[in-house]
Amino acid sequence: MRIDKTNYYLDIAETVLKRSTCLRRAFGAVIVKNDEIIATGYNGAPRGRKNCGDLGYCMREKLNIPRGERYEMCRSVHAEQNAIISAARKDTIDSTLYLVGKEVQTDKYVKNAMPCMFCKRFIINAGIKKIIIRNTKEDYTEVFVEDFINNDDSLEGVYGY
Repeated sequence: MRIDKTNYYLDIAETVLKRSTCLRRAFGAVIVKNDEIIATGYNGAPRGRKNCGDLGYCMREKLNIPRGERYEMCRSVHAEQNAIISAARKDTIDSTLYLVGKEVQTDKYVKNAMPCMFCKRFIINAGIKKIIIRNTKEDYTEVFVEDFINNDDSLEGVYGY
C-alpha cells in the first residue's frame, strides 16, 4: 500500500530526529516546497560544542525547568531552527514544515507538540506557510503560521504549553 505524502514527509522527519542529541525530547523537522525537500534539522548542540549526551546531563532537567520554559538554559538549537538555518529564505517562503517529536525515555510521540516561542519567530520570518505535527503514527495536526501572527501569544506573558 502506498503511503500518503503527509505521512511520507512525517516519516522522514521521524528518521531525522534519530540524530538528536537531546536527553529529554528528540525532534526532527523537514521543510518541503513544491513537493521537494528543501532542508532538514534535528535538535542538538551548536556545531563543535558538547551536547547533553556528551556531558551526561541536561541543564534544564537538572534545574527542574518545566516543558516550554527557559529555553535560554538549553544547549540545543531546535530542529525547526536548524532546518531554517540550512535553507535559503527564497526556498522557505510558502513552504510546509513537517515536525515530529518523541520523548527520549519512552519513545512516545511528544503530546501536544508545538514550536516554542523562539521557533515561532524563526518560522514566521522564514515565510513558512504551514506546519504539520505528528501526534501518532497516522494522526497529525496542521497549523497555519498566519495563526502565530494573528494570535501573538508572546503578548500574554504565559510560557510553556
